[in-house]
Amino acid sequence: MAGRKTLRVTQVRSGIGRPQDQRATLAGLGLNKLQRTRELEDTPAVRGMINKIRHLVRVEDQ
Repeated sequence: MAGRKTLRVTQVRSGIGRPQDQRATLAGLGLNKLQRTRELEDTPAVRGMINKIRHLVRVEDQ
């Protein structure tokens, strides 16, 4: 991913008790346990998914 911008996304709150679509979004980003971190490409699709679950994750620019 030379030259491509990435985002570091960390799950900081549980998906338990959340609507099914929010749990599916967490899984789609590869997050399923607290404190799990993924480096994802900064695309509009990923930004939209993060926006949907912004109360459950922490995002850092790379």
